[in-house]
Amino acid sequence: MFTFRPLRRVLSSAALAAVPLLAATACGGGSASGGTEVVAGHYPMAWLSEQVGGEGVTVRTLARPGAEPHDVELTPRQIADIGRADLVVYIKGLQPAVDKAVGERAADRALDAASAVRTLPLPDTDGHEHDRDHDHERGASYDPHLWLDPSRMAALATALGERLAKADPAGAAGYRANAKTTAERLTALDEEFQAGLRGCKQRTMVTAHAAFGYLADRYGLRQIPIAGIDPAGEPSPGRLAELTGQVRRTGVTTVFTETLVSPKVAQTLAREAGVRTATLDPVEGLAEGSGDDYLSLMRKNLQTLRTALECP
Repeated sequence: MFTFRPLRRVLSSAALAAVPLLAATACGGGSASGGTEVVAGHYPMAWLSEQVGGEGVTVRTLARPGAEPHDVELTPRQIADIGRADLVVYIKGLQPAVDKAVGERAADRALDAASAVRTLPLPDTDGHEHDRDHDHERGASYDPHLWLDPSRMAALATALGERLAKADPAGAAGYRANAKTTAERLTALDEEFQAGLRGCKQRTMVTAHAAFGYLADRYGLRQIPIAGIDPAGEPSPGRLAELTGQVRRTGVTTVFTETLVSPKVAQTLAREAGVRTATLDPVEGLAEGSGDDYLSLMRKNLQTLRTALECP
């Protein structure tokens, strides 16, 4: 029987939400408050920035709590925040409005998380080989949900520590130490997933949208998404019938709904196929009032997967 190794929660969502928009922080940087200002595209990048930055940074998140981040629309104030930030941490291709603002206001002060972990292979989400640079240049659809692979988040923590050290040389030692600690915690989380998903009876997961390619690739699973990379897409009646047949043929017991988007299509598929539903969180953002953080949500996902995939 697999037992989980507890990891100390390093930052609650309540603590993250409590960071005031114009709070003064320690260490030198380019902000008016005297601290280093980081703007994050959405919650996972904000969480990682808080862990690595520690007391040396103020973090603003562009996607609001409870809002689906893919189609975020920026306010004039948010665009101004991007323009004056010491560092913008985002994933190119995830949020077009953020891509545009970064290109216009902060091209030389931005960390594209996808590029930062470019040495790691991309998951195959549509049956084709992907080159990240080509996809970015041509606007092709690729899976930007790299944060669902803790090993990639660990690599990103190290890269972020170096970028913060460059932005604020006086705080470099602290950023690098925080990055090392954060990477170690994420590596331990990765080990939990590897152990917890070993020897499962079922290896296929039917998901509400194609958010789990990195997770599936890392842990030897197969993802069958209902919608594509954009969760707003809905399958045609023909596609829904095809998915119903796939669920029945593969012996899948669970169709996964998710937070922040409507579960109706996934529930319809589950009903047609005669299977149950469960919530698998893509960790794109936190619901209003949530007491979770990245680590706790990922552990909940692991527990959900272990039940649905009939793991020992």
